[in-house]
Amino acid sequence: MYYSLTNVIVLPCTAILSSPLLVREGLGVGPLGPLGPLVLLALLLIICAILFYHHQKLLADRAHLMREAMRNRDFSFRLPTKGLFFGERALQEALNDLGTDINRLVAKNEVESWQKLTRVLTHEIMNATTPISSISQAYLSNPNIKGTPYEEGIRAIHDTSTGLSVFVDSYRKLTQLQEPVPTSIQLSDFLGVIKNLYPNICWHIDIPSSATIRADENLLRQVFINIIKNAVEAGADDVDVRFRDNTISISNNGKPIPADVAREIFIPFFTTKKTGTGIGLALSRQVLIMQGGNLTLAERPVNGYHVTFVITLA
Repeated sequence: MYYSLTNVIVLPCTAILSSPLLVREGLGVGPLGPLGPLVLLALLLIICAILFYHHQKLLADRAHLMREAMRNRDFSFRLPTKGLFFGERALQEALNDLGTDINRLVAKNEVESWQKLTRVLTHEIMNATTPISSISQAYLSNPNIKGTPYEEGIRAIHDTSTGLSVFVDSYRKLTQLQEPVPTSIQLSDFLGVIKNLYPNICWHIDIPSSATIRADENLLRQVFINIIKNAVEAGADDVDVRFRDNTISISNNGKPIPADVAREIFIPFFTTKKTGTGIGLALSRQVLIMQGGNLTLAERPVNGYHVTFVITLA
């Protein structure tokens, strides 16, 4: 940028000031032009002012982009540091890291809030449904009820309360996760096991053979299964997995996730599927947060794919 401005402004102007015509008139930078150095100095000051203004304009644009990202609760922003002075570069790198930390803390607080709410709701619902199920079962066992018009209604009450108890019990998984036990995992071997679970998928894996990560293998396997299962249910038959800087990206060519849905997919119980429970992705994010990581949906998927999930490891 600065090199091009120098070529466009400084060099031509210097050539003009050194021209025989200006020198002859006493305005050039030659021996006969006493005003030449002053003119050149003024020109250089103007150029520096233009460059300074242009640089400040770029910094203002960066501040605007970051402000908009914060306003939209997009804490995963990372702005490039090319073209910045060393102090500005260090500040931008710190802000990039801060955005990542804020995103992780927000996700952690959301998970903890949903855990508390789920714990209260499941406790209260189970307290209400358990006696209903027990009483209705007792009535169904009564010989005086069997064969009467009351049996069908009581059985409906019993089946509904039992189904609700089973439904609520499944959500207890969000509040009763096992403590992670991190171990060293050979990533290529780990993904080989995942691939065997889904042989009908075309896999593209870009991971160094020596890549290792530290995480709870059982819990991480469940995270991968939840993500791939959702991809298959969305019509995906092509999955891409990449590993860079302690981050795993999982992309698929399934149905794209609409923007309004993307904001809700990590909320427990939220689902767009008729038979979905809405805890798969919420559970996966919670599992990773417990290990100091995070699970996010990339704003822009990897080229050639419709959806990309990003696993950030501790």
